[in-house]
Amino acid sequence: MELTRTPDVEFPAYTFVPNGFDPTDVEAVKLLAGELQGRAIDTADDLRRWMYDWSEMASAVYGAYARGFTAMNRDTKSEEKKNANLAFMRDVLPMWQTLENELNNALLDSPHLAELDDSFELLLGERRVDRELFREENTALHAEDRALNARYQEIQGGLAVELRGESMTVQQAGARLSDPDRALREEAFRAIYEARAPAAEEIDSIYDKQIELRAQVARNAGYDNFRDFKFKSMHRAYAPQDCETFHAAIAEVVVPAVRECFEHRRNVLGLDPLRPFDADVSLFGARTDVLFDSQERYVDLVQRIFRSIDPIFERDFDVLVRNELLDLMSRPGKSPGGYNCPIEDIRLPFIFFNAVGRREDLRVMLHEGGHAFHTLATRGMPLIDYRRAPTEFCEVASMSMEMFGNERLREVMSDDEAREIEYRQLEGVLGVFLSVARMDAFQHWIYTTDDASAEKRYEKWDELSEVYGTGTVDWSGYEHVRRSQWQRVPHLFGMPFYYVEYAIAQIGALQMWQKEKLDHDGTVVSYRESLALGGSRPLPELFEAAGIRFAMDREILEQVIPPVVDRLRELR
Repeated sequence: MELTRTPDVEFPAYTFVPNGFDPTDVEAVKLLAGELQGRAIDTADDLRRWMYDWSEMASAVYGAYARGFTAMNRDTKSEEKKNANLAFMRDVLPMWQTLENELNNALLDSPHLAELDDSFELLLGERRVDRELFREENTALHAEDRALNARYQEIQGGLAVELRGESMTVQQAGARLSDPDRALREEAFRAIYEARAPAAEEIDSIYDKQIELRAQVARNAGYDNFRDFKFKSMHRAYAPQDCETFHAAIAEVVVPAVRECFEHRRNVLGLDPLRPFDADVSLFGARTDVLFDSQERYVDLVQRIFRSIDPIFERDFDVLVRNELLDLMSRPGKSPGGYNCPIEDIRLPFIFFNAVGRREDLRVMLHEGGHAFHTLATRGMPLIDYRRAPTEFCEVASMSMEMFGNERLREVMSDDEAREIEYRQLEGVLGVFLSVARMDAFQHWIYTTDDASAEKRYEKWDELSEVYGTGTVDWSGYEHVRRSQWQRVPHLFGMPFYYVEYAIAQIGALQMWQKEKLDHDGTVVSYRESLALGGSRPLPELFEAAGIRFAMDREILEQVIPPVVDRLRELR
């Protein structure tokens, strides 16, 4: 299960990091960083070379971090992998952050800085912000925060559900929520909650500690609250107030569209009221079959869709297949969720997921495939900073691929299957906005209120669930389940404030969807060209390069939401 270090595709050879360098060895990292710190920089060319070598070393360090993190996620039962990951986060990353700050100071204080060309302008602006925010005492706090997140991941990976005499993962039990047998759906729903419930108190404690740690990080940097600190550190192109305006626009424009979908669901199923275990069952006839039952069949299906969009995507995805950079099927002891993780030392993506053969799993792989294509598109960039695009545009890459794939489903499956998958995917597009508004508003409240205790969090989640809810689902008898749903969201524990990006990106992806209907070939070209820019342009310019507009207000929602509603009505 070890990720390759020798891929079968060429990548830029290291010229500074020596063979045999071990980025998990604290002394080795210090020694190599010392070479950078002691190097004479007499010209602008020397400074550029120094920056490239620093980036190369950073790639080695963050490559080691990715390997340790994914190894732990793939096998949460392994004490060896857990301890290795924790040791890296405790010993190496805090020290590396301090070293990077020292290197950053040397860069920004260089007399040759003004001689660098405009291509470095964005990077330098972000580095100035990083210097402004850095506090050495925060490195230990960040390490403690990461360790708490690792414990959260361990808890989630260790969950087992008992259902009708069978032990299974949460993901496998979740697949039963789409079964036409309503009694089975309710049993699965209850069994999943019962599996999660014993850990709720510890998860509350973990989050309590993280909230306090993050507040202290912000205070150390001179900020009144963690929200304002985090927005600054994420180099966001918009302010907290823009997000609050966005939340209100979603409530006005998207909530009614979602409630129409759920009213339609209630009518088709003939259920009054709808219950929380009725949200995933098919509206197009009883289906208990699965699309695939192995990673090989899963990959074959998604590859056929990538090929139908454009053969270049099939070839790109084959890089991951050949180099065993996919771990896709659910199994006991595996962390929940899914993600694309760049392995920086080889500049290749790794996709982690927990598929069980559901139709929803197809959407997820199109999504993560879009992220992987983004990683591959930036592979030739020497600076790690520019291989990392703003997260809002990273999600445009993934969500646009979902939309492109949706348009090609009938080329790889029956009309009936494609109709159902397309309907559920577009229904999910609308749902994204509600989930984002609720989660983002939740985090804004947590980090700006004086009392975000566990009980207050449950109350706030209930309040927001009413504002951004479907309006037709009856949670009677399961109120305790609804109020604890936030505990299932890994972003809260590992990536605070990374959520509004999904809605901003969905706006971009819906614009790409409309463009692709009018000009498929041209849209594929602009998609690939914009991905290849990585993070070398400001966020609005990346949207512009893709031929779309960056916006997060009522006007843009009124442009992109009606076509989704119209298509859903056509599919009913």
